[in-house]
Amino acid sequence: MDLMWNPSDSAEWGDFHRKHHGALQQSWAYGEALSTLGVQVHRVMLRLDGQLMGIAQLAARRWLGYLLLASCSRGPVWSSAASGEVRRRFYQLMQRTLPAKPWRVVLFSPDSTTEEMVEPEWSGMFRVMTGYATATLDLRQSLPELRAHMASKWRNRLQKSESDSSLHVWVQPSIKQFENLLRHEESQRRERGFHGLPLGFVRAYIQKHSHSEHTYVMAWVHHKQETIASMLVLLHGATATYNVGWANDAGRKSNAHNLLMWRLIGYLKAQGIEKFDLGGINTTDLPGITRFKLGSGGVPRVLAGTFF
Repeated sequence: MDLMWNPSDSAEWGDFHRKHHGALQQSWAYGEALSTLGVQVHRVMLRLDGQLMGIAQLAARRWLGYLLLASCSRGPVWSSAASGEVRRRFYQLMQRTLPAKPWRVVLFSPDSTTEEMVEPEWSGMFRVMTGYATATLDLRQSLPELRAHMASKWRNRLQKSESDSSLHVWVQPSIKQFENLLRHEESQRRERGFHGLPLGFVRAYIQKHSHSEHTYVMAWVHHKQETIASMLVLLHGATATYNVGWANDAGRKSNAHNLLMWRLIGYLKAQGIEKFDLGGINTTDLPGITRFKLGSGGVPRVLAGTFF
């Protein structure tokens, strides 16, 4: 079993990440964007008999000047050939060989539910935090199948917005619409106390790609030449991840987000995207957003948690 820390071949990483539907947090560009924000990033590739079995990207920061906290968020990304024992040994070797000075803590938050983890993958580790909950859409289904899986009320709102000839929708990369949305998101965070990735991260993520159509897509609705709702989705390999959305009163009344979500689904399928991660769900703190994501047909997934 061979570990290669901090490889330079982004192409091999990207190919493996795409093939195995790696999460946004394990994409090469995600790590590059974090680096521009001053975060120390470590990458590692695992080979067994020459075959690439897994990749892991860890974000690290120093606390109190001496303790390094390294976190592997929604990773590693595994080959289907990686057995539970191979995975267990990879976790152990990462903890032991992380190229950083002593006094470090390494945390893992696998992109797997408890049922999806393979014994004895977690043997010897302790769960220190409950799992993140998200919702996903399998875009390998046909459009009629995806539409049939929507909640009836959600589908009715979509049909209503589709019949409104005053709504005009665009789905494409657009820096202008991207910057407008970030300004709205900044206001939303101040007003509602929302937290998330620094807004500068998204700019850095986009800048790390030479082809914007492979990086992000904007969807927005005009009503009487005014933008009334918009959404931003980040692309990484064969997967897309919902990042942020906004709507004013007119957008909410016209069910613009239902229309945008449906148009985004069609666009992503045409781009060869196979999986759409709709982002976090929380029935206690975000009941409206959660209903929207699940109503669109998103399948809930509660990840196994964070391990030490």
